[in-house]
Amino acid sequence: MALIYVVEDDKSIQEIETFALTNVGYRVEGFLCAADFYEALDRELPDLVLLDVMLPDEDGLSIVKKLRLRKDTVTTPIIMVTAKTTEIDKVKGLDIGADDYMTKPFGVMELISRVKAMLRRSAKPEEKEKILRLGNVVLDREKHAVFVNDVPCELTYKEYELLKLLMTNAGIVTTREVILDRIWGIDFEGESRTLDMHIKTLRQKLKEEGSLIKTVRNVGYIMNGDKV
Repeated sequence: MALIYVVEDDKSIQEIETFALTNVGYRVEGFLCAADFYEALDRELPDLVLLDVMLPDEDGLSIVKKLRLRKDTVTTPIIMVTAKTTEIDKVKGLDIGADDYMTKPFGVMELISRVKAMLRRSAKPEEKEKILRLGNVVLDREKHAVFVNDVPCELTYKEYELLKLLMTNAGIVTTREVILDRIWGIDFEGESRTLDMHIKTLRQKLKEEGSLIKTVRNVGYIMNGDKV
């Protein structure tokens, strides 16, 4: 039975979310502030976090950044919930490591559907290869680190996940749809442009090895050992 942490300072909304998710079989714990949430993390790690952006003691975006820096929560699925509706707010949350984004108000059925989908995506079989190598690029899964010509390469969370996906599927074209689903977990028009920008910055950070990432027009991207 999956454990879900609901971090929401509006008690009425938290109760609705908790009731809906409990009703379909999940274990749910609710928190009104970041401090209580952090304390709970030390007791038991959740399978998913439903996180409000506006909290009384800490901004939700700050919480996401901290979770992605912790070794024990770096891959924990996070769905952000907020009243903000502009695309830039959504992109910002996703770029720093959130997996999905819901805008208030939303329906109970949508909430349950998003949570189920996110838990399905995160329930991946254990990856055997701890070290991925392609050209002069090395990705260390355990250390969550990337090296280019033996020099550390600083990547954002999304850039790292994008590179890992491409290296895992080396020699195979990965479609835009698959990348958006696996890395961002949602599908809306603005996210397609975000993918292009992430590919661009990833190539730049990989320097001369960036040419290992090739665009397959109107399909997606492929990464192999041949430079262009």
